[in-house]
Amino acid sequence: MKPTRITNSIRSLRFARDEMTQAELADRIGVTRQTVIAIEKGRYSPSLEMAFQIARVFAVPLDQVFQYPDDAEESS
Repeated sequence: MKPTRITNSIRSLRFARDEMTQAELADRIGVTRQTVIAIEKGRYSPSLEMAFQIARVFAVPLDQVFQYPDDAEESS
């Protein structure tokens, strides 16, 4: 099984939101700053619940925060 390749736009969303810090985001969703850093860098995939909390902080749909590459072209 391949490792997950979920990407995210958290960093750009933070900067668009008055340059919200990683610590501020962590505080809003109830995790440590280190967790936010790991999610941003793609080293950690958040739970579905946490993913929705992050999207809610930025008031955007979930798929605007997290993207999963489409492999349809490769499998055909």
